[in-house]
Amino acid sequence: MKENNNISEELKAAGYKQNVNPVVKASLVWQRDLIFTGATPQGYEIDFDAQSQMGCKPTEALLLSLAGCMGIDVVSILTKMRMTPASFRMEIEGTRNPEPPQYYRVVDIIMHITGKNIDSKKVDRAIALSRDKYCSVYNSLRSDLSLNVRYILKEDSPEL
Repeated sequence: MKENNNISEELKAAGYKQNVNPVVKASLVWQRDLIFTGATPQGYEIDFDAQSQMGCKPTEALLLSLAGCMGIDVVSILTKMRMTPASFRMEIEGTRNPEPPQYYRVVDIIMHITGKNIDSKKVDRAIALSRDKYCSVYNSLRSDLSLNVRYILKEDSPEL
């Protein structure tokens, strides 16, 4: 019976992913030099610049996308597990192949999670679920990418 409860909990944890459209569209427009502006159907924009003068490099955006996807998953899953993070911050570092194609070989993530009674076993489970099942960005990357995720838990101090 416990196995069925775990499966049920995992399905509930993925609740926000139930309405994901299987076809995603976006647009990209060249501005000048090596500067482009990307736009989502909802109108959100991001500037890309190979020199990082007017926007972020596409490879930086990829790291942020990976962290954003995992962060959303972990916070959502922890909340479904009745954990209440007060703050959540991630540090991301990627090591790229030195020669073209300069793909990410290793990505290290450190999650800083603050809250009351945050259970490390549940954090481990939330990270595993994100990596193995829910994070679309991670699962879209090369299969030989080494992803290392650590976390630092800090107990939220009571208010005075």
